[in-house]
Amino acid sequence: MGRRPVTVRLARWSAEHPWRAIALWVVFVAVCFVGGNAAGLKEATAADQATGEFGRAELIVDSGGFHEPATENVLITSRSGALDQTAAKAAADDAAARLRQVEGVASVGTPLPSRNGDALLLPIIMSGDPETASDRVQPLRDATAKVQEAHPALRIEEVGGPSINKALDDTLGKDFKRAELLSLPVTLAILIIAFGALIAAGVPVLLALSSVAAAMGLSTLASHLVPANDTTASVILLIGMAVGVDYSLFYVRREREERAKGRSGLDAVEIAAETSGHAVVVSGTAVIISMAGLLLAQDAIFSSLAVGSILVVAVAVLGSLTVLPALLAKLGRWVDRPRVPLLWRLTAPRTGRHGQPARPRFWPAVLKPALRAPRITLIVSVGLLLALAAPALSMKLKFPGMEDVPRSTPAMQAYDRLTAAFPSNGTSHSVAVRAPAEQADRVHAALTDLAGRAAADPLFAPAEGDGPKIKVSADRRVSVLEVATPYASRTDEATRSLHELREDLVPAALRGIPGIEYAVGGAVAANEDYAQHIREKLPLVVAFVLALTFLVMAWTFRSVVVALTSILLNMLSAGAAYGLLVLVFQSDWAEGLLGFTSMDAIVTWLPLFLFVVLFGLSMDYHVFVVSRIREGVRSGLPNRDAVAYGITTSAGVVTSAAIVMVGVFSIFATLSTIDFKQLGIGLAAAILLDATIIRAVVLPSVMALLGDANWWAPRFLRARSATPPADPPTPTPELVGAH
Repeated sequence: MGRRPVTVRLARWSAEHPWRAIALWVVFVAVCFVGGNAAGLKEATAADQATGEFGRAELIVDSGGFHEPATENVLITSRSGALDQTAAKAAADDAAARLRQVEGVASVGTPLPSRNGDALLLPIIMSGDPETASDRVQPLRDATAKVQEAHPALRIEEVGGPSINKALDDTLGKDFKRAELLSLPVTLAILIIAFGALIAAGVPVLLALSSVAAAMGLSTLASHLVPANDTTASVILLIGMAVGVDYSLFYVRREREERAKGRSGLDAVEIAAETSGHAVVVSGTAVIISMAGLLLAQDAIFSSLAVGSILVVAVAVLGSLTVLPALLAKLGRWVDRPRVPLLWRLTAPRTGRHGQPARPRFWPAVLKPALRAPRITLIVSVGLLLALAAPALSMKLKFPGMEDVPRSTPAMQAYDRLTAAFPSNGTSHSVAVRAPAEQADRVHAALTDLAGRAAADPLFAPAEGDGPKIKVSADRRVSVLEVATPYASRTDEATRSLHELREDLVPAALRGIPGIEYAVGGAVAANEDYAQHIREKLPLVVAFVLALTFLVMAWTFRSVVVALTSILLNMLSAGAAYGLLVLVFQSDWAEGLLGFTSMDAIVTWLPLFLFVVLFGLSMDYHVFVVSRIREGVRSGLPNRDAVAYGITTSAGVVTSAAIVMVGVFSIFATLSTIDFKQLGIGLAAAILLDATIIRAVVLPSVMALLGDANWWAPRFLRARSATPPADPPTPTPELVGAH
């Protein structure tokens, strides 16, 4: 007998030394988690995230060393009718007197009336670190509330960056925590239904959570090489729960199936390691390759997400090959306890004729069209998926703006009233200029002239108060002009104002100044530049993922055809998900159903991230299903019987894994922010399509149609011989003779 695969050797050692394996895993997770926390997190800076002209503008501003204190405003408006100027002035004086006594207030400015006289604005500058201002803003809000009580005839509200951030933390932060907490019981409930036993359901969750904990610590350590961002931890949780549960599910289901045939616990673990364990390694490799593609985007956010995802997948694979066999060996038949009576009868593994696992009648019925008329079934199913994918051709990419933040909080309602009365406090462009210090006066004069010309253009909002907002650094080398637009950041008018600045106004104003360097940044610029960055990098990432995944699949299954069909099916699945996103979110028909306001676009970063995640996770199912089909082929079954065997025996576990993912992703689709809502719905819909139409209709149609050609490969790929399974499967009775 040849040398056993490494998955079998690892599993056998763990099964024979379960306490050692479990102890080593606990120590590994603890060391990773504690070590990561001790090392501390290094977050990405503006220099790390600089992209396009927007990035250059940010770097110029940073080089000026400006001190940007946190600012707040007290907005005074009428509840109905015209604003009583005398009452408003009295309220402003009262607010100024109260706020000057509040700890954390550095200064209170002069009340500023709006152009049409319907509002009065009292500016406030906070002391201390601007990064922590939202944590210290509540005393200011309390003081403003007392002013409101003293002047009930007016509407007096506080609005500014810190108060808006606090309001969002109080609402959206709780929203995220609710989703994260809800994902665990939802996953556990689905697994209890899938296994019919509490311990069997708990094992995948335990492995997934421990993998997430270890990966969190490792990603913190890795942040000193690749700086992290705020969303990395959420993505680690999302991906870690998905793959951790999937891998355990594949492994536990196969081990239970082998025990149902009468195998001993050790033999069952070995066979599960040789089959499902091998599939887990291939699946994990495919996911890691997909996530590694994000590194080619040359973007700090994507690089951080890639590192976090790669680490959690690698840890989940390691756990499924080591501690999982140890747990199964130690638990033995206790893994099926305590049983949920009704669910156990429905889900318990059973054997049929010749000791093979009994298969339900549902899946053979689903497969009949694909095996009886594969050509017609393939044309119809692929046609439907292509029709669903077609809207993706009209996809538009934009960043969410302030207009996409839910208006359920008083802070956002106040923000809308602020920008209506004082447009220059809304969307603005930053003209950043760096020049020799001796040119500072010329730069200031040029920027002042630029502001005047912009004020005469309806695409821009004139500056409020004492004229244009120009900041000059202490060394007089860096100057920054804020040019406001009365339009929201995602609108076509805001985009036109950006292009007018970049292509006409700014070059004309600054032309001829020696040694000058300039760039236009701001929210609109970030939107445009990042969308262009994604369009440029997406083809490179897609090509990388497709090429390496093709090589891995071809080497694993010793078949060029299987590798090629794998790529095409996953591309079809991703395309359908893109089309569905465009159908739902680039129109308004689903707004009431899903609780969002359409931004007539897809969030800029989503297509690239969605592609790599979907491609990686879809490979989980594909590798597992095709592995079972290949078992049938290697044991001597005719091609269509092997297809029927592989899909019917894997359908239960694939369906369970898909339902877990769809359940978790659907929870994230309930979040209030449009980006996570699009991500959750996109992932849930794509996984659902992939596990149903792709795996149960398109895949069997393709493999039935190709026949023995499925396994064609060049001679060098066919060099390795494979040992057939110990118990060759028998054809599925319901499908014998059906084709």
